[in-house]
Formats: sequence, C-alpha cells, structure tokens
Amino acid sequence: MLDIHEFGGLLRSRGFTFFSGVPCSLLKNLINYAINNFQYIIATNEGEAVAISSGAYLGGKRSCVLMQNSGLTNALNPLTSLNYCFQIPVLGFVSWRGEPGIKDEPEHTLMGEILPSVLDVCRIPHAILSLDIEEAKYQLDRAEKHYERDEPFFFIVKRDTFSDEPLKKKLIFEQYKRAIVETKSDTYLPTRLEVLEIINRHRDGDVVILASTGKGGRELFEIEDAINNLYMVGSMGCVSSVGLGLALSRPEKRIIAIDGDGALLMRMGSLATNGYYKPKNLLHILLDNNSHDSTGGQETVSQNIDFSHIASHAGYNRSICTNSPERVGEIIEEWKKEPVLSFLHAKIKKGSKQNLGRPTVAPYHVKRRIMSFIKGSANV
Repeated sequence: MLDIHEFGGLLRSRGFTFFSGVPCSLLKNLINYAINNFQYIIATNEGEAVAISSGAYLGGKRSCVLMQNSGLTNALNPLTSLNYCFQIPVLGFVSWRGEPGIKDEPEHTLMGEILPSVLDVCRIPHAILSLDIEEAKYQLDRAEKHYERDEPFFFIVKRDTFSDEPLKKKLIFEQYKRAIVETKSDTYLPTRLEVLEIINRHRDGDVVILASTGKGGRELFEIEDAINNLYMVGSMGCVSSVGLGLALSRPEKRIIAIDGDGALLMRMGSLATNGYYKPKNLLHILLDNNSHDSTGGQETVSQNIDFSHIASHAGYNRSICTNSPERVGEIIEEWKKEPVLSFLHAKIKKGSKQNLGRPTVAPYHVKRRIMSFIKGSANV
C-alpha cells in the first residue's frame, strides 16, 4: 500500500497541483487527498473532467484527472479528439473495477477485462500503479517524460492502493440570487457570422476566445485568425469546460467560450459545474439555431429548452437571452467592465457562410501560440 501523503508529495514535487474528476471508491483516498491539499474541481462526468484539466493546462497548470474505469469511455471523446489533436497532456488515474480474478459487481466485468486494451487502442501510455513507493517513483518519472512530450499518461489503480485519507476540506458553496437579467427577442434572427463578427469586434488584447467544434470555429477563423483564438475540433460539448479550467487557472485573463446548441445539449452538466465555481472572468456565449448546422442542418431539441433560465438556476450570476447583434456587443462590454460569470443565449438563423473553409493552422500549433499568448510571450 502506498502512503497517500508520500505519494501526494511526489505529485506536488513534479508540479501536479490541479485535479478534476468523478469519484470512485477505489480512488477515494487519492481524491480526498487532492481535495484536502490541491485545487480540485468536481466534474459531472469524466469527459468534462478531462476538458477542465485541459483548460488548466493551457493556463500553465500541470493537471490530473481521476475516474472509475467505467467512466473512461465517457472521457475517450476528448482524449482522442481534443488532447490527441492539440497535443494536450494530462496525467490520469483510472480505477480497475472488475479486475480479472477479483470479485466485483457485474457491471464492471467487461470494462475490467478490457481496460488495458482500451488504453492501448487509444494510444494512451499507461502502467499499473505499483504498491512499492520506490517503483512508483520510477513510474512517475516515466509518466512525467510523456507529459513533457505533450502526451497523456494513465495509471491503472488497483483496490487498496492508497492509505486512508479522511476528507477534511469542504468546498465552499456561494449563495446567490437567481435572476434572469434580460430576455429580449423580435422577429429578426442574425446569422452566426454576424454575431461572430460582433464578438470579434469587441475583443480586447487580453481576451481569449474558445470556439466550439464545427462551423462556429470555422467562421471565426475566416473572420480573423488571431493568436488568442482556439478553434475546437471534436470534443463536442467541451468548450465551456475548457474555458472553466482556463479561467480558474488564469483569473487575470478574460475568457469567452462560444458554444452551439447541439454541443451544449450533449454535456449540459457543464452548466452546473461552471455555476458552482463561478469564475467571473468567463463569458459563456451560446449560438442557438435549433440545428446541427455542421452536419447537414438536422434539428436539435433546443426548441424545448430555456437555456437562460437553466443557466441562471445552475448558478451563473448573469444570464441573458437576445437575438440582437448590437446587444451582444453591449453585453460583452458590460461583462468586461463588471465581470461576473455570465451566460449569453444568442438566437440565430440556420445556415452558414457559403464556401466555408477550415482553419489552415494545425491544432497543435493553435495550442502552442495560444499558450504563448496566455503567458504573455511574443514568440508565437
């Protein structure tokens, strides 16, 4: 058994101080230690945890994710289409429920059998965490080398790996008054391009813009390719979670996360996480055209969803619904002057720019230059 304090000290000595995850009984002592001693963000699902940790990495934090192996499949989407494409490393700890030869609940049987193979197929380097502290040090050295090569590394954690760690620190919940600041609409619906042009026009030098996968990022790239833009590819529904991790790791920066209705519907739990942690430097903008525009215009179910009220009740300090491009610009300026966690639901019409291209900058280069921008370096 590993002494949790000694192992935690090894993580700290290597700079890993930011954690996010979903609980598992096999990882409870490591999770409790992380909550007691590090910055730990509660995630509603494992993919969200990966996205949050990825955002923290962009902000300069060395980050870890913790999850049960049944939840690894939830995390594979961002691991394969965000972390792999952008070369964003993360140090993972995944429990081995259903380990062959160990009696466990029936729902863990299959995942227990295939866990190492799943990591192999996804080209994620991994190791079974040793119970010997000296061997664990060597394993951490190996993991760190992968991390420094911008590759993820996962530890498979068996039952009874860590010594006991009682939960001592309680996360603080901020009470707030739920209110919709403004809801305004008329018959006119702007295009996505019109709203993105307004957003781009109201950027300042220190604003980071994260655009969701699909035509949102592609149209933003055509408007202006800026070093403080990140165009998401894949990892649908993860843009505001990346924004959360970045906002929490770099509170002096202002982060705008541009979402789509189909994407947000896929991971609506992110609204609750964002609302709980309330980074005032995060503005979450939803461009809603009731469709999956990037895949042929199929309808979403967003017609039935009052996003602004949901965001407000999830804990956003300010929640606004409008279809006025001019009002979008005003809201951005108001947020910059008096920052609070804000949600802007902008209703737009279906369709996109004709002959729309794709970003010509490789995702890993986008990552490098935005990290240089965040660090304040001119070398991009």
